[in-house]
Formats: sequence, C-alpha cells, structure tokens
Amino acid sequence: MQTKILNIDENSLNIAKNLIKNGDLVAFPTETVYGLGANAFNDYAVKSIFKAKGRPADNPLIVHVHKDYDLSLLVDEIPDYAKILSKEFLPGPLTMVFKSKNKVSPAVSCGLNTLAVRIPSHKGAQEFLKCVNLPIAAPSANVSKHVSPVTAEHVFYDLNEKIPLILNGGKCQGGIESTVLDCTGNVPCILRSGLITCEMIAKIVGNCLIYKPKEGEQVRSPGMKYKHYSPKCKTELFTYEEIEKAKELYLKSIENGIKVYILCDDECANLINVENLLNLGKTEEEIAANLYDKLREGENLADLIIAVAPKKQDGVMVGVMNRLSKACKS
Repeated sequence: MQTKILNIDENSLNIAKNLIKNGDLVAFPTETVYGLGANAFNDYAVKSIFKAKGRPADNPLIVHVHKDYDLSLLVDEIPDYAKILSKEFLPGPLTMVFKSKNKVSPAVSCGLNTLAVRIPSHKGAQEFLKCVNLPIAAPSANVSKHVSPVTAEHVFYDLNEKIPLILNGGKCQGGIESTVLDCTGNVPCILRSGLITCEMIAKIVGNCLIYKPKEGEQVRSPGMKYKHYSPKCKTELFTYEEIEKAKELYLKSIENGIKVYILCDDECANLINVENLLNLGKTEEEIAANLYDKLREGENLADLIIAVAPKKQDGVMVGVMNRLSKACKS
C-alpha cells in the first residue's frame, strides 16, 4: 500500500471521504496530535486501527465529531455540567465520556457501556469531520507505545505502507493528547490529564475530581494502563531537584562514548549548561507543544535521553508529567 501525504483541500478531503466510507483509515491533524481515523460505525474499519497500530484490544478509542454533530445520536444522559463545559471549552482539547447508546462498533469502547467523544478545534480536523459527516474513531496516528505524532512526517515514519492517506495540517500546536473527562457521575472526573486542567474545569462548574485507577480494573480511557509515548532509545528521568545527578550521568555517558542528550525546560537548560540539549521552552504551553517533537528529535540523535522534570508540577504540567513518566518508564 502506498501512503500519500496530501495538504488539506477540496480534492484531498474528497479522497479522504471515499476512503473512510470504504472502510479504510485516514490520518488527520488535530490541535493536540495527529489521529488515525476510521468510520466508528464500521466494525471492520475500527478493528483495522488496532491492527495498524499494534494496539492492545482492551485500550478504548475516542470518537471525533464536527462541532455541529448531534451527540444525542451517540450518547445518553448529558448532564448539565457537561453542557456548561462544552460551551466553555469546545471545540477544543477536551474529551467527554458519556453513557453510550451503543450505536458505534463495540470495538470502539472495548466492551464498556460508555463512549468518549471529542470535538477538535483544528480547522483541518473540522473540515475533514464535516466532509465525512460521520463519527470518526481515532487514537494517535503512531505505532502503539511510540511517541505520539505532531507532524504528518511523524505519522509517515510510523505508518508508511499501513494506511493510504495522511491529511497534512502542519505541526499540532497543543502537543499532548486531550484531557479525558468522565461525565457519567454527579461530578466531572478526569481520567487523563491534558491541556484543560482540573483547576480550569472546577472554576467553571465548581468541582472536579481526578480518577485514581485500581489494580486490575478495566481501562476506562486511552493512556491509563500501558507504556506510552516512548522514543526508540534509552531514557532516564530525573526530578528537578536531581539536576546535578542528571548532569553527572550526562558527563559519564559522554566519557563512555554514548550519544546523550538532556531533555528539559528552559530554566533547567540554563542551570545545567551542557552542549547536547533538547529544550522544551519556557511556558507550560511551549513545554506541552514541544514534548513529543523533541522526544522524536532526540531518538534520532541520541542513544540515551536524560529527561529532567519541570519544577512546576501543577496545571498543564500534570498532563506533561503523565506523558513524560510513561515515556521514560522501563
């Protein structure tokens, strides 16, 4: 199979629409990462996502729809707080989990009675979703456990000859996957942290919980269970307070002829003062936006990436640390 990268225009959207309606897969950009999309009603197409990615069959998917799609066709019981949050944050990097009407393929939710739905804000994503006018099941468009893709080239590197089309919408600006919010209870509960933080949600609706998974429990959201976001080289993760230990390992690795880079934010980069740096930037938004891009860059340069966690650990950094800790998990 030849994989094409096409800029988003009327011609490429029509090609994408025909592929989706024929049960094929199409990678498309969102404001967070690139997604690998299939018609959520088509059981064969949804299962093809798992096959192309090598994704575990118990790891549920998120359904993407355009901003005018009628969610009542797919889900039951949208609570008032979810409607308020929708007005505030959607379209945007927020996925909401509702009771499902079981209209989509059972493979989407991996046997759960819920459905995760997202309305991305990326202009190209909206054009694609509007053109197909179907709910599109889509995890990140990469090989399972590898670093999530934020450019069309990243998708091509992982999925060349496995999918027919990548819609090129430029580099994703958000950088980490959407916040996943369970909206099936009386209080919203974060299943996966992202760019929409617990504090932001609580400010709008008064309260927000953060879910703590239990041992042996079925996965309720993508990104909760498995090793994820991992570069193809060795990694070590240090806390901000362990900067000197990180530098010591860096210098020792250089002495031993190991190609090594330090991944950190701008504040740490100025303190650590080494040559081989993958600088994530200064602000929370910059750090999130650059994380996957720098991990991908690093795996092409280094035998070892030494990551130093940001000093700030709340807000958007909760989502960043979730990804960084999984990327460096042994």
